[in-house]
Amino acid sequence: MNDYLARRDAEWMGRLYHWLGLSVGIIQHGLDDDQRRAAYACDITYATNNELGFDYLRDNMKWDLAEFTQRGFKYAIVDEVDSILIDEARTPLIIAGSSEEDTSKYFRIDSVIPKLRKDVDFKVDEKDRQVMLTDEGIRHAEELLGVPNLYDPGAIEMLHGVNQALLAHNLYKLDVEYMVKEKEDGRGMEVVIVDEFTGRLMPGRRWSNGLHQAIEAKEGVEVNAENQTLATVTFQNFFRMYEKLGGMTGTAETEAAELHQIYKLDVVVVPTNMPMVRKDYADVVYATAKGKKKAVIEEIKELHAKGQPILVGTASIESSEMVSESLKAAGVPHVVLNAKHHEKEAEIIAQAGRKGAVTIATNMAGRGTDIVLGGNPEGLARLEAKKKGIELYDDQGMETPEFAVLVAEMSRQTEAEKPVVIAAGGLHILGTERNESRRIDNQLRGRAGRQGDPGSSRFYLSLEDDLMRVFGGDRMKSLMGTLGLNDDEPIESRMVANAIEKSQKRVETQHFEIRKHLLEYDDVMNKQRIFFYNLRTEILKGNTKDYVQQISSEIAEGLVFDYLPEKGERDVEGFKERVEQLFAQHGEAVDGIGALATGEASATLQALVKDVYLDKEARLGNEDILRWHERVAILQVIDSAWKRHLLVMDHLKEAIGFRGYGQKDPLIEYKRESFEYFEQMRFGYEDEIVSYLYRVEPQPAYAPDEDFFREPQNVYELGPDEQGALVNVDSGEGVQRVLRFNVGGVDDEDDGPSGWKG
Repeated sequence: MNDYLARRDAEWMGRLYHWLGLSVGIIQHGLDDDQRRAAYACDITYATNNELGFDYLRDNMKWDLAEFTQRGFKYAIVDEVDSILIDEARTPLIIAGSSEEDTSKYFRIDSVIPKLRKDVDFKVDEKDRQVMLTDEGIRHAEELLGVPNLYDPGAIEMLHGVNQALLAHNLYKLDVEYMVKEKEDGRGMEVVIVDEFTGRLMPGRRWSNGLHQAIEAKEGVEVNAENQTLATVTFQNFFRMYEKLGGMTGTAETEAAELHQIYKLDVVVVPTNMPMVRKDYADVVYATAKGKKKAVIEEIKELHAKGQPILVGTASIESSEMVSESLKAAGVPHVVLNAKHHEKEAEIIAQAGRKGAVTIATNMAGRGTDIVLGGNPEGLARLEAKKKGIELYDDQGMETPEFAVLVAEMSRQTEAEKPVVIAAGGLHILGTERNESRRIDNQLRGRAGRQGDPGSSRFYLSLEDDLMRVFGGDRMKSLMGTLGLNDDEPIESRMVANAIEKSQKRVETQHFEIRKHLLEYDDVMNKQRIFFYNLRTEILKGNTKDYVQQISSEIAEGLVFDYLPEKGERDVEGFKERVEQLFAQHGEAVDGIGALATGEASATLQALVKDVYLDKEARLGNEDILRWHERVAILQVIDSAWKRHLLVMDHLKEAIGFRGYGQKDPLIEYKRESFEYFEQMRFGYEDEIVSYLYRVEPQPAYAPDEDFFREPQNVYELGPDEQGALVNVDSGEGVQRVLRFNVGGVDDEDDGPSGWKG
């Protein structure tokens, strides 16, 4: 799930693996290629899903097999499998490069958004997370931006920018979906996405399609140019490459159907090690958020006073900090665990089970770390060791004697505290709102009642919570009004519980449809991606000669059937012209082919182009030179073509939805058109490769004229420090060192010689 868990598990289990004679590697953010290669070469490698996916994409952009870091896809065990294979699978992994675009337009568009009126100029649909301009809004936006027609092809980018800016202002909130924090290099601020499922920050990840730029403009930070996709893959298609795939989690049962449908994985429920004795109380619903907040603080104060540890679950950074402020005002000591403090996660969770501890957490809530009643002795010992500067492990990965003493000391302390905490009722989970997925609520509940420990859980809701408001609020509000309940009076009812569950099921279905939709479209691209990456790998392995001869033969055959068909009109001149363009061949040999029957013409041209290429190889005298040219030319051409193809596919995906208005299935249309584009791209780059390689010729060694090195006459004085003809020139494509020399007389004017050439 994250770098911390990968590192922790590799350390814990590594001691056992090393003893068994196995090597263990860890992939962490910030490693270089050599370190990654060494880690992947180990018997067992620990890594996060993002690092694995990005390494796969990066490897397939390299120019040498020796630079690849990964070594095939054999066996993957996925921890927190529901989160990685389901929650994270809604967003594909993308490696992008900057495009040359003017980013000032984002600020220009952002300045007019506050002037557009909600419900008059635009409508917000929170359920489907969309914002739509009305006819009135289109006119108003055109007036504000000074654009005569937003739907003119020339203004389509401006329209797209307005739509994304409306989304940024109305559906993306600071400290909920994203944070603004200082860049790692300290040079200004940046927008960092917050993972909606775990509450963790995702540095380096950006929303696509101009949304990230719109949010940067909204927050007044530097806007980075919209990126163009260079490589992309979904987690579904990445993990399906492994020959064997499995995983574990405490909350996969509700997703069994999806895991089987997408990954062909069966879900097996393993009974708990000890009987489950946690008490799960019914939800308490209040009419307003104010009433709910008051009840939450009262319950925390009451439980804290009797020494019961409490884990408060919140759905966002914003709400975790609001609860924290209220507890400060009430004088309740507590710690906050959210994306702002994620590096302290293990330390905070180690103490969350201590007597009277109050821990406020977003969904991250220490996944993969047990909350031990009385406190976690090893976790507490680590904290103490850090303070005292004590080493934890020696060179063999074994505990140092000093650390072992600390662990024993903390064990005595936590063992003494454990019965007190158990007597108080164990860990209490207090949810401040329901999440969009039942599974995430179950994950929060599952923090308590571990290994037969006592514990309890209760969720506090209000009709103003996002889930209730968007997916079932009106009916519920009218019910509360009918019952005449005020802010401080809760309602506990089976009907309310059913309504909440239905709302969550609707959101889960919606999210499943998004993932399925993403996968259906990526399945089309996946076949093309596998074809392209396999071709690249073959070229890197050195199989270039066979490839060039194969495509040359296919192109020659295609030319004959196109220009010299068995039946119909023959275009002999056009045929000769294309042979000249592609194979640099003309004269009698080609002229004679035009008069032959189609089959014979095809065989003759194929034999000719093969002989010409073999003759070129012989004339070069060194086969390796031509192999090098082949490799460089093929990789340059196909990489450039693939990059253009991905851009075309991005645009096609955006526009294809409109085919639905014409009673056509957008997915079928996408499959058909993407295949056509792919074939066009393939034929295009094959022609380009052949055209280049058939023109590569050995050249005599360059021997410059002796006069070339004579002192230039009439040298133009360039400045006080630099007199001479060797100058720096900015050609618009970067500064180059250029030799300038005079080929004419001297001008009478003051601006120097007239005949200067570069």
